Amino acid sequence: MRNAATNVVRALVKAGHEAVFAGGCVRDTLRGVEPKDYDVATSARPEQVQALFAQSVPVGAHFGVIIVRMGPHQIEVATFRRDGAYSDGRRPDSVKFTSAVEDAKRRDFTVNGIFYNPLTEEVLDYVDGRADLERKVLRAIGDARARFREDHLRLLRAVRFATVLGFEIEADTWAAMKELAPEVASVSAERIREELVKIFLHPNRVRGFDLLVDSGLMKAVLPEILVLQGCEQPPQWHPEGDVFKHTRIMLDLLPEKVSLPLVLSVLFHDIAKPATFSVDETGRIRFNGHDKLGAEMTEEILRRLKFPNDVINPTVAAVANHMMFKDVQKMRISKLKRIMARPTYEDEMELHRVDCMSSNGLSDNYEFLRAKEIEFAAGEKPLLPKPLIDGHEVMSMGVPPGPRVGEILRTVQDLQLEGTLNSPEEAREWVRVNAL
Repeated sequence: MRNAATNVVRALVKAGHEAVFAGGCVRDTLRGVEPKDYDVATSARPEQVQALFAQSVPVGAHFGVIIVRMGPHQIEVATFRRDGAYSDGRRPDSVKFTSAVEDAKRRDFTVNGIFYNPLTEEVLDYVDGRADLERKVLRAIGDARARFREDHLRLLRAVRFATVLGFEIEADTWAAMKELAPEVASVSAERIREELVKIFLHPNRVRGFDLLVDSGLMKAVLPEILVLQGCEQPPQWHPEGDVFKHTRIMLDLLPEKVSLPLVLSVLFHDIAKPATFSVDETGRIRFNGHDKLGAEMTEEILRRLKFPNDVINPTVAAVANHMMFKDVQKMRISKLKRIMARPTYEDEMELHRVDCMSSNGLSDNYEFLRAKEIEFAAGEKPLLPKPLIDGHEVMSMGVPPGPRVGEILRTVQDLQLEGTLNSPEEAREWVRVNAL
């Protein structure tokens, strides 16, 4: 991709235009990290870029942005510009095509405002971004409040960059973030979701969590998380403290690479504890039904943030099921096999592991299930084999259509999973004796 982007720069320069690499690809290259993509900034106007490259698509010609296709790669080419007023807190109402210096100064953070000429290997730094890069500091370009007022999404982007890069946020930039945090509510749910996903999927996710809370952005985008603060738990099971501390510790215990449903289920598994808090007659703190209500709240939150169903469904399932792990050693073999056969099982196991490690430290149920996995695998049979009989057979034996048919099939499959019934003939005989 770098070669493709360099060829774009070369073609633009040959045609008499100024052209450089811009944005994150420069930042990452200077950090010794391979960029995921390359952007080019140029003095060429959008129509001149399109005239030069046959394989090009205007994706934001009004803002001077053209996508140039170079073989399998797509390079974003943007004309140097200065932005007009931002009346919607997201995009400029107008732009004026201008110089590289002006273009650098309208960008968000100094480390993202550095240019690089791949033909001469010259770094062009008009915003002192390289010094901040070396100091590992995230600083807004120019007036921090003005930069955040222009585009409210930059508030979340600041948290994301500080999280992913491991940088400290410069004091004035941080003060502006705290002051303007409520403004992020004007950003579309989809944009907020994208930034949150990048923060929480990163191994440094706890830093991101803390920055969201301390800046006031968590209150604006996930206020339910702050309600966990001060919600006390039974000290004999949760010596770590309130639900908020418990959740934060769980995030820290997760492995570096996690699925999105897993990290979201950690965030929300106890989201309903404040709403279900009670103290029984013995003085013990209870959260009766917090798993069921938590699943409902989780779905509501994720739909509010426009998550797709393939993220919502497994996350909600994990929240709904997380309390059943305390009873696995008392369960029938058939139920254990059904649990293990669920597509969400591995994420639910990891949720259970970090739930215990962040509180009582007990791992007996986790180890029990891992041992059962080995035991069941030794049998060389699928966890959920093909049913021995179906509903048509049950009804042909004299059972009328209705819920009773499903109950019989469920019982027969339980007996099959436990090894009591092993053939269709045995299953039919069981129905004749026990269900007719």
